[in-house]
Amino acid sequence: MAIDPGPRSHPHLTNPKLSGIQGHTLSDIAKSRGADPMDTLFDILIEDDAQTEVAVFAMSEPDIALAAVQPWVSFCNDSAGTSPEGLLGKQFPHPRAYGTFPRVLRKYVREERRMRLEEAIRKFTSLPASRLRLNDRGVLKAGMWADIVVFDPETITDRATFSAPNQLSVGMEWVLVNGAPVVAAGKLTQSLPGQVLRGNRRTSDVSR
Repeated sequence: MAIDPGPRSHPHLTNPKLSGIQGHTLSDIAKSRGADPMDTLFDILIEDDAQTEVAVFAMSEPDIALAAVQPWVSFCNDSAGTSPEGLLGKQFPHPRAYGTFPRVLRKYVREERRMRLEEAIRKFTSLPASRLRLNDRGVLKAGMWADIVVFDPETITDRATFSAPNQLSVGMEWVLVNGAPVVAAGKLTQSLPGQVLRGNRRTSDVSR
């Protein structure tokens, strides 16, 4: 089981004329329009050709915290790749796109002390790798691919918010993918050493 610590969808609009409402609640948008919230909802759907996506706050924090500490639960991030710059920087993703793993380290490890740092790292690395049968990744060991992250556990912090999601987390100093630095001393290197990973699973396993 893998959990993503946040609401299940992200704000997205296809009509550029509606970009000003991104990051605002439906009640705030309705108030600014002087309209009923339900009428405003349907107006937005009409104006955006029913393509609007939203962040829905339907998850319970106590439930998330309880699931997070279970030994068989790992963490994931199901957001598409994004960037604070260029064309991708014009998107308005869920803050999980930038802050899923730093949020776990800040909130559940450093601030609330719900789990030890080592256990959080296991839930990021060796646990999901073993579940996906990626037998040459997930731990620091001779003969494994060198996917390594170096961070300061005392400063790593997620900065992305629902109103301003395009913000990189802080405290991440080095990231190596297949042994090549993609973040060096906190700066992107523009190196692209990654590759598509496929679990070592048989067709019969996948179909179950």
